[in-house]
Amino acid sequence: MTTVVTRLGTLADAHGRVARDLRMSLTDRCNLRCTYCMPADGLAWLPTPEVLTDAEVVRLIGVAVGLLGVRKIRFTGGEPLLRRGLAGIIAGARALRTDEGLSPELSLTTNGIGLDHRVSELAAAGLQRVNISLDSLDRERYAILARRDRLDEVLDGLAAADATGLRPVKVNAVVMRGVNEVDVVPLAEFCLQLGYRLRFIEQMPIGPQHGWDRASMVPAAEILELLGGHFTLSPAPGRGSAPAEEWLVAGGDCHPSGTVGVIASVTGPFCATCDRTRLTADGQVRTCLFSLTETDLRTPLRSGATDEDLAELWTGAHRGKWAGHSIGRAGFRQPDRTMSAIGG
Repeated sequence: MTTVVTRLGTLADAHGRVARDLRMSLTDRCNLRCTYCMPADGLAWLPTPEVLTDAEVVRLIGVAVGLLGVRKIRFTGGEPLLRRGLAGIIAGARALRTDEGLSPELSLTTNGIGLDHRVSELAAAGLQRVNISLDSLDRERYAILARRDRLDEVLDGLAAADATGLRPVKVNAVVMRGVNEVDVVPLAEFCLQLGYRLRFIEQMPIGPQHGWDRASMVPAAEILELLGGHFTLSPAPGRGSAPAEEWLVAGGDCHPSGTVGVIASVTGPFCATCDRTRLTADGQVRTCLFSLTETDLRTPLRSGATDEDLAELWTGAHRGKWAGHSIGRAGFRQPDRTMSAIGG
């Protein structure tokens, strides 16, 4: 049944941007220990009572979609496949209606482990698309980066998503100097052959505290130089608010045509067109991945706040969204939460 609500408006900030895209973290837990994300021995996970229940997640998504103009939901983690109630949450979100009278667009960011066993259930619930992390096709290098030997399971997840029709299947790869630059071209060839959309991501200071070294980051320009040595690239039009700058790849003897993207969060920030708002698994609004402050929605939600009350809190928080992050400038502070605790 579709709920009819009175809309309050949009999530507009003081810089003229409107958030239509919600990144909803469902857990801070993960079954990998990627070097750029967390320490080898993991992190102290959120206690279960602090994590939003399935019903609370759906209610807050309902506030975002029904009252605040959000049209896209991406479920993140941690690893969202570890959330037992994931299919029910997706179904609850699918039943909502945006300000355009449509169901919100629903996608999932995942490491792909176990996806092959759940993808049919998730697609039936309303999931439309997946982003799957894959930093190397070489088993040894994958294990070095992920600190787990799980490559075969990731590849099974990719194939299952494609076979189920969750297209376009997107692949995310973080490139680390001295580790997997050699994988840039093979990953591109692999994705072009199978019709996946590959996006390379600059490593960001959002992992273990004091663990980021700009010298170990492979910048977008260098990634494009590696690609340009093997493929004919031309800029794709119409980037809009997308984080990835996409390039059209001309077909060749060994691969079909396609696209490849680069997310240059550090060397080419796209903050001026950002249309995202974030909710952590414990119900905290974050207006930016690098925010140093959060706005608590869980406590008022559990204390009897109405949807309109929650929407007002969210709107007030978003109004103060920064013009942009300050990576690389004096005074930059890394958030206390790591990526797995914020939601990708």
